[in-house]
Amino acid sequence: MRRGRIGWLAAAALALTAGCGNAQRRPEPPLDLWLWYGVNFADDAAASRLETVWRRAAAAGYRHVMLADTKFARLGEMDARYLANLARARALGESLGLEIVPGVFQVGRSNSMLALAPDLAEGLPVRDARFVAEHGVARLRATPEVRLGARPDRVDPGLVIVDGVARTSGDAARARFMFGLRVAPFRCYHLAVRVRTRDYSGRPRVEVVANGRAIHFMKSLGVTRTQDWTTHDVVFNSLDHDAVEIWFGAWEAARGTLEWRDWRIEEAGPVNILRRPGAPCVVAGRVEGRDYEPIRDPKLGVTPARGYYEAWHEPPPIRTSLPDGTPMRVSWYQAAIVNDGQVACCVADSAIVPLLADEAARVRAAWGARVLLMMHDEIRAMGWDASCAARGQTPGALLADHVRTCLKLLKGSTVYAWGDMFDPAQNAVKDYYLVNGDLAGSWEGLDSSVVIVNWNAPHARESLRFFAGRGHRQILAGYYDGRPEEMRGWLTAARGVPGVIGVMYTTWRERYDDLEAFAAVCRARR
Repeated sequence: MRRGRIGWLAAAALALTAGCGNAQRRPEPPLDLWLWYGVNFADDAAASRLETVWRRAAAAGYRHVMLADTKFARLGEMDARYLANLARARALGESLGLEIVPGVFQVGRSNSMLALAPDLAEGLPVRDARFVAEHGVARLRATPEVRLGARPDRVDPGLVIVDGVARTSGDAARARFMFGLRVAPFRCYHLAVRVRTRDYSGRPRVEVVANGRAIHFMKSLGVTRTQDWTTHDVVFNSLDHDAVEIWFGAWEAARGTLEWRDWRIEEAGPVNILRRPGAPCVVAGRVEGRDYEPIRDPKLGVTPARGYYEAWHEPPPIRTSLPDGTPMRVSWYQAAIVNDGQVACCVADSAIVPLLADEAARVRAAWGARVLLMMHDEIRAMGWDASCAARGQTPGALLADHVRTCLKLLKGSTVYAWGDMFDPAQNAVKDYYLVNGDLAGSWEGLDSSVVIVNWNAPHARESLRFFAGRGHRQILAGYYDGRPEEMRGWLTAARGVPGVIGVMYTTWRERYDDLEAFAAVCRARR
C-alpha cells in the first residue's frame, strides 16, 4: 500500500514536470516568408514575368522580396525604359504589400561595377618577367622554359593516348591525364588545347594544382556536346609556387567520346594588365614614357562587352625605344578571373568607395528603400595586389574594414548581408579560392544590427549558432531549386536558435514552381 502510494506520487510528479516542460516548449512564432528574385530590368520580357510571380508570392503569404539586378551598380547609366520598368515593379510591390529589399555592393561579383572602372579589379602579381628589346618591341623570354611533352606523367585507366590524341569513351568514372611542370613563381601562363567531342555528356576541364591546392578555377572550358577540333584556352598565375600539376580531362562518368590534342603551354605577357596606383606596372630601372610606351590592355574589362573580362587574348605589345638586346624585367598585376568570368573588385583600394556611395544613393532613391541587402558573397580573390599589401592586414581584417566602410555608406538603413564571407563554417577560412591568407575575423566588421541571410545548409546548426551568439538576427536562405520538403532540415537546425526571423525561397534558376509548397512547409514549423 505504502509502496503503491509512493509510486503514484512519483508518477504524478513526473507528469507535472513533463507538463511544465511542454508548457515551456511552446510552438515557435511563424517565420516571415521572403522571396529571392533576380531580374534584368533592361529586358522588358523579364520585367513583365516578374508580375505573375510576385502576385503568386503575395497570395501565398510572402511579405518581402530580396531583389537583385547587376545594373543597380550603375543606375546612373540606365535609360528611361529601364527606369520605367523599375518604377512599375516598385508600384506593383507596394500594391501587393511586398517590402522590396534591393541588393547593393556585389563585391564578390563586381563585373557590373567594374564596367565603370575595370582597373579596380583584384590583381594577381606577375614579378620580374624577362623581356628583351627587339626591333622596337619587348619580346618575352620565358625563364624557365616551359613545355608539355607528348606523354603525360600520369594517365587514368579510362583514357588512352595514341598518336598524340588522348581519347576517352564509355562510362569511365574518371578520364584524366596530368603533366608535372617546373615554373617560375608569380608568372602568368597560357595553356591551349584542342578538343573534339561526339555526343559527349560530361564536362571537360583543365585544373592547375600546386602543393595539393588548386590555383586556377574554371567551371567549364566551354566544350559543347558535339564539336569538331576546337582550341580552348586557360590562363593562370603560378603565385608563390615553382612547380605545378596540370590536369586535363573529365572528373565524372560520362557517355560519348572526348578527345584532346595539341596541348601546349607558354609564359604570357601582360594580358588583362591592371593600371592603378594600387596595382603598379614597373620595368626595373626604366622609365615609362621614355624608355617604353605606357602598357595598357585595350581589351581589359570590355570584351565581349563592358564588365566582361576575357581570360585569354593576345597580350598588348610593350613598345620600347631601347636598343636591340636590352634586357627588361617587367612586373605587373593581372586581373583575377574565376570560374566563368567572375571578377571581384579590390576591397582595399579607396577608389571603389565613391562607386559604392553612388550606388547606395541611387538605389535608395529609385526604390525609396530604407532596407538594403549587402551582397558580399563568394569573394574569391583578395589580398595579393599592392593596395592590399600596403595595409599589412590579413584578408579577414581587410574585409572587416571594408564592410565597416560599407555600413557607414548605408547609415540610417536596416541592413541585411549574405553570411558566407563572415562564417567560419563556410567561406571565412584560410586559403579560400584565390584569397591570399586567412579570412578569419571578417565577421568583426559586422555590427550586430546587421541581419544575416544564412545559406550554409551543410553546416546549418553550427552556422546559425555562431551568428546568434554574436547577436545577429537571421533569415534562412533555403531551397536552391531542390524540393520544398528539404527545408525541414533547415527548420530543425533553427529550432531553439534565437533571432531566426524568416525563411527565403531562394532560386538561382528562376524556378518558381514550388512557391506555394515551400510556403506550406515553412508555415508548418513547430
